Amino acid sequence: MKNMEQSWEKDGYTLRPIRESDGQAYWNAGFGVDPEVDRLTGSRSDFTREEVLAHFHRCLEAEDRADFLIIGPDGRILGESVVNEIDWKTRCGNFRIALFRSDICGRGIGSWAVRMTRDFAFERLGLHRLELDVFSFNPRAVRVYEKAGFRREGVRREAVLDGASYGDDILMAILEDEWREIRRTEQIEERTLGL
Repeated sequence: MKNMEQSWEKDGYTLRPIRESDGQAYWNAGFGVDPEVDRLTGSRSDFTREEVLAHFHRCLEAEDRADFLIIGPDGRILGESVVNEIDWKTRCGNFRIALFRSDICGRGIGSWAVRMTRDFAFERLGLHRLELDVFSFNPRAVRVYEKAGFRREGVRREAVLDGASYGDDILMAILEDEWREIRRTEQIEERTLGL
């Protein structure tokens, strides 16, 4: 999405819109780097550099998505947080996030990026519904989404392969009114803690 200026910072980490100049660093940071990330997100490690950069440039121009990069204190790209497949008529969109290396998980970076992108989807994009799907063998992500207010809406049973066994694809969403209530609660907690 063009002309996005929104960005956030926390503890040296930055969440900001993708830029034309990020293409090569995006390729270097995220593809085929960590097999565990590919497994948990359903990504493939066999994308070519040309495929990734072509996709990246389409994202820059697309009007039905908002792509953000998670940048570490050292300036390296650590992941992405995306609202895509936006249907402007129904005001619905899809959410996805990926931290590109499993060794940075568990630090709260993903949880923070989920909340910031969720808020952007409702405040700035004016969405009514934000949905996602997550694999049953990624319980950490399920907990993060639930904490951010996403509710389980359904399950596609044994819809994804995890090695030699099947896992479920859990469908989750948050609606505008639910987000408003959660945001009010979060703001009260932030004021109480002096954040």
